[in-house]
Amino acid sequence: QVQLVESGGGLVQAGGSLRLSCAASGGTFSTYIMGWFRQAPGTEREFVAVIGRTGTSKYYGDSVKGRFTISRDNAKNTVYLQMDSLKPDDTAVYYCAANFWTAGKSPIEYNYWGPGTQVTVSS
Repeated sequence: QVQLVESGGGLVQAGGSLRLSCAASGGTFSTYIMGWFRQAPGTEREFVAVIGRTGTSKYYGDSVKGRFTISRDNAKNTVYLQMDSLKPDDTAVYYCAANFWTAGKSPIEYNYWGPGTQVTVSS
């Protein structure tokens, strides 16, 4: 029974930065593998980043490598996504997700989802 709530989205100009947060409750956060996904209108949900239970293993989607950084603070039950050098193509609703099995890149592998937060990057 995990609840996830994203925050930190907003409007930013190209080249700017945002940091998204995802607060978890209702379970033991340190046991969750946490991921970030995004979805633009008319597109499939896209893998952005995933972080392992201890925060030592991280993987990124090709489109965000070198620009985004995922991190977690288990003491705060929170996972973060630092987004730098933002591009208009990064515009999407960003979702936080949790699973208990694998650091997967497919949305179907995740058990719990937040409601999402909108990120809009202007040119």
